[in-house]
Amino acid sequence: MYKLFFNLVFKRMDPEKAHYLAFRWIRLAARTPVLRTFVAAYLAPRYKELRTEALGLRMHGPFGLAAGFDKNAIAIDGMSMLGFDHVEIGTVTGEAQPGNPKKRLFRLVPDRALINRMGFNNEGSLAVAARLASRNPVFKTTVGVNIGKTKVVPEAEAVGDYVKSTERLAAFADYLVVNVSSPNTPGLRNLQATEALRPLLSAVREAADRTAKARRVPLLVKIAPDLADEDVDAVADLAVELGLDGIIATNTTICREGLATKGDVVNETGGLSGAPLKERSLEVLRRLYARVGDRITLVGVGGIENAEDAWQRILAGATLIQGYSAFIYEGPCYARAIHKGLAARLRDSPYATLADAIGADTKKVSA
Repeated sequence: MYKLFFNLVFKRMDPEKAHYLAFRWIRLAARTPVLRTFVAAYLAPRYKELRTEALGLRMHGPFGLAAGFDKNAIAIDGMSMLGFDHVEIGTVTGEAQPGNPKKRLFRLVPDRALINRMGFNNEGSLAVAARLASRNPVFKTTVGVNIGKTKVVPEAEAVGDYVKSTERLAAFADYLVVNVSSPNTPGLRNLQATEALRPLLSAVREAADRTAKARRVPLLVKIAPDLADEDVDAVADLAVELGLDGIIATNTTICREGLATKGDVVNETGGLSGAPLKERSLEVLRRLYARVGDRITLVGVGGIENAEDAWQRILAGATLIQGYSAFIYEGPCYARAIHKGLAARLRDSPYATLADAIGADTKKVSA
């Protein structure tokens, strides 16, 4: 039914307008008491065998919404209602910014992919912090906060900008993510180099501890799939050295190889997400797990279209998994299908628990 609706309605609309239309419907459903109860009962069934402990947090399952969909923390309940076990908001920047000029979001339907050059359009850390502070949740869920650099802030002043956001948001975050891997903010990816990343992560860690004194807020870094293998290793080693809680692998890619989509849209600048990212994101995840093992939490994201993709990320070393682009193509039953399929695969596997399956394939290769 959704695929027919997508082809008849959403596919004919500007992608960004379609996004905001769907966004309004999700928020409206979440604000309607009887409706949200029935929607959650169908789309967010709970499977005991999928219960997950990660980053010192307990979640209904491992599958969450990646950053980028809910930039301003206005649809957390709605996305939880749709079955996502955690919701990562953002990317939030120190100051409000409109993002890049439109048109800035493009569908590559034959590839089940998106190209975006949104440019961290968001209301800024002060406004988002106020919204999180006043939130009265309908559905209990884990909320991650993804922070990035304000575009007008020079690269040399990036640390201060991230610290500002951390001081405003850490108290309301179940976990915090430093995003240094979007291709849509000039100079941002330069911060992935370990000589720049070390002082940045150290400063954010100190700011989070200073702000949220009652608890330790888990800190993760999100990296690009376009890093060379030796740079992936360097980030992994740095994460262990600094006592980082996790790495999210991966963000969008600037690569355009092997696409089925034809025409000028393929040449649009921005980050490519969706199915074409699947293979490289999985490679990066395996490499990270081989390097860090169980010492830190790995989050697999990029090209996760179905339960088999999610299961492969777990076997490769991911404790948590996230999706976004496939949600556009699969619709509201996306998370439900992932959970149902994961539970079935776990039952048919040799593993007693989901935790036992984490990294199992990578361990076999390394043995």
